[in-house]
Amino acid sequence: MQPAPSLDRAFAALADPTRRSILARLALGEATVNELAAPFAMSQPAISRHIRVLSEAGLIVQRVDGTKRPCRLAAGALSELDRYLEMLRGALATNYSRLDQLLAKQHKKRKDERP
Repeated sequence: MQPAPSLDRAFAALADPTRRSILARLALGEATVNELAAPFAMSQPAISRHIRVLSEAGLIVQRVDGTKRPCRLAAGALSELDRYLEMLRGALATNYSRLDQLLAKQHKKRKDERP
């Protein structure tokens, strides 16, 4: 399965700890750019750049409310990412199941070989 470009953008956006922190804050509810910038030792324009990356990745949406620009998590933003990770989880589960079967056969073989 080849990851879609939108999935690439989401992973690239999530690669930055500041952007992950912003998403964690938005999981609690809508927040303005200034509210999102408050816990960070960086300028408001720097936070705005992070917000733009998150928005371009489809992870958040921003609306205009007078002079404020409240942000919130985008509905279904993580669904494509979740489907991709679920595919990987399924592959890992299959691999672990095969490993369990192999180890069980080896264990049984050792038990059968004991005098």
